[in-house]
Amino acid sequence: MAPVPPVSRRLHPGAWWLWALGLATAATRTTNPLLLLLVGAVTGTVVAVRRTEDPWARAYGMFLRIGLVVVVIRVVFGAVFAAQVPGTTLVTLPSVTLPSWLAGIRVGGPVTAEGLAVAGYDALRLATVLVCVGAANALAAPSRLLKSVPGALYEVGVAVVVAMTFAPQAVAHVRWVRNAQRLRGRSARGIRGLGRLAMPVLEGALDRSVQLAAAMDARGYGRTAAVPRARRRATAALVLGGLLAVCAGLYGLLDGQAPAVLGTPMLVLGSVCAAAGLWLGGRRSPRTRYRPDPWALPEWATGASGVLAAAAMTVAGLAGADGLRPPPGTAPGLPPLPAAGVLLALAPVLLRGGRT
Repeated sequence: MAPVPPVSRRLHPGAWWLWALGLATAATRTTNPLLLLLVGAVTGTVVAVRRTEDPWARAYGMFLRIGLVVVVIRVVFGAVFAAQVPGTTLVTLPSVTLPSWLAGIRVGGPVTAEGLAVAGYDALRLATVLVCVGAANALAAPSRLLKSVPGALYEVGVAVVVAMTFAPQAVAHVRWVRNAQRLRGRSARGIRGLGRLAMPVLEGALDRSVQLAAAMDARGYGRTAAVPRARRRATAALVLGGLLAVCAGLYGLLDGQAPAVLGTPMLVLGSVCAAAGLWLGGRRSPRTRYRPDPWALPEWATGASGVLAAAAMTVAGLAGADGLRPPPGTAPGLPPLPAAGVLLALAPVLLRGGRT
């Protein structure tokens, strides 16, 4: 009998989230539409090549539509409420100045090409971040990601289950409800079709998420052993302080005008404190894992490609590279270093996740 070929295993979900968060961080560091579109193209390519047939794999299309809606709404608001940007006037809207208790904002007035460009750049940046999150939701299985939750966070594991599985289950229920309505001869289009679709989708997705949480609770997920009060307090202080320091460090990295101490030093300190707290908390929740997800070379390469994209964009910003924030009304260029860093995030296309 011919030997059975080895089956390609799936990458660790944490690697996908690290890759996606790295690209999202890179997107927040620029308003260049060419770089933002490049980030979106990279995420779309990786999702098209590496996604599976699981229900949550369709989440990318939903996030892409949400991003397009965000762009349209932001541009409309920019034309109506931010019409004071000087430049080439395209159209003049009827203007109304709001009362002083509403900050005296002027609605309407001349709509300039530069004002629309500013609004479009900001909207495209936010849409790109949403697309990166959608790529992580489409590639990472929520249930497998929860298997890697540290022991110190088991108490919130059930809530995390509900939160992380709601969006993928909602995407799957949209397809099921639409097929059921078509079989009954009902239209799934238009405002009325959307009304008939919303409630069954929300109810079904929440019900499936709660069922999964109940099953995990019935199997003892989150049960802890008795530990001294001093250790519990030390664990809570380390985890809480570390997470606060990590948030401050991320803010310092994302905000180019923040003090240097709020950047990398605070992020490293917070990571060390949080890791120590999670290690102490994990000792009071011993357990074994059935088929644990390995973190091998493909996971390191995938996560590193996203981190390198964020690092390249950050280094280019600190070096004052031209093209990261092009002025409105000028043709944006494509800076070589940030573009090369974003293209490195295509590494998961060449990987197959190892063999089992």
